[in-house]
Amino acid sequence: MDTPKLDGKAIITGASGFIGGRLRDTLLDQGVDVLTVRRKGSPPAKRGRSIELSYEDFDGIARMIREEKPAWVFHVAGVTKGVTYADFRKGNVTPTRNLLEAVCQEHPDVQRFVHVSSLACYGPSTLDSPHVESNPRRPVEYYGESKLEAERLVEAEKRVAWTILRPCGVYGPGDIDYFKLFQQVERGFDIYFGNRKRLFSALFVDDAVSAILFAATHPETVGKGFFLCDGVPVSWETFQREVVSASGRKVRTLDLPGFLVDLASLGGELATKIDGKPRLFNRQKAIMGSCDAWTCRSDALRSLGWESTFDLERGVRTAIEWYRDRQWL
Repeated sequence: MDTPKLDGKAIITGASGFIGGRLRDTLLDQGVDVLTVRRKGSPPAKRGRSIELSYEDFDGIARMIREEKPAWVFHVAGVTKGVTYADFRKGNVTPTRNLLEAVCQEHPDVQRFVHVSSLACYGPSTLDSPHVESNPRRPVEYYGESKLEAERLVEAEKRVAWTILRPCGVYGPGDIDYFKLFQQVERGFDIYFGNRKRLFSALFVDDAVSAILFAATHPETVGKGFFLCDGVPVSWETFQREVVSASGRKVRTLDLPGFLVDLASLGGELATKIDGKPRLFNRQKAIMGSCDAWTCRSDALRSLGWESTFDLERGVRTAIEWYRDRQWL
């Protein structure tokens, strides 16, 4: 489907990240006046206007909202790495609280406050039953718990029109997480760590952006939360097989035992203790990786008219072409 077009100014947090950056570029290409918010110390925006702010600086955030008076606020920023729950609260809950309160105080007639959350706040699904919005939310690690806490702040707010979106695993041009799979295949290896048959839901990044903009502009999404996925859960075996096929490389398949993930996560935490820098690979992420399924259904948003346009084959091939064109591979 065509990506919805916005009228009016937009503020985006997290535009230095994968999804936020793609959303920023899409809106700039539409001619939208976009202001991106970047954390202190982050590099300047690659495109468009940007402002450097600490998410703990409520007065600064309120001043920005007061001066800009955006029609749309897209809160995409989030922290996926941390050592303690306090780290995740600081990166996921505090920014949500301060940004939401600033909008409520300074510009409550904003057309929509869009909060991009995560499937992780629901916890793992079962192999035969993907999550739907009515399921109980039972996160199993700090990241998911902090995203749930942030969601509850938004859900309790009555002064502004809001929508919550919960993407599954998003891949595509610019991503650095799934990219590691593409990179290992390019080097001639197709590696599993006890996860060959485990399931997950995936979504190509351009479909994620179209869903965000669709939900932001649809009147029936106000005050509700929605899962975003392409509708077809896949196994890691299926996903990696598609990467191998699209790459055209001859690969050696390795089935490594799952306990190596636990060892690697312990190694990541040991490195963090030494230099104080949080790693993406730690025991919290090992918990997520050990679950049999992280799947969801996007029927609720589809019932309003949204459609994904990239199936797995097209999405993977598009990603590989992008990585190769930019010499990532």
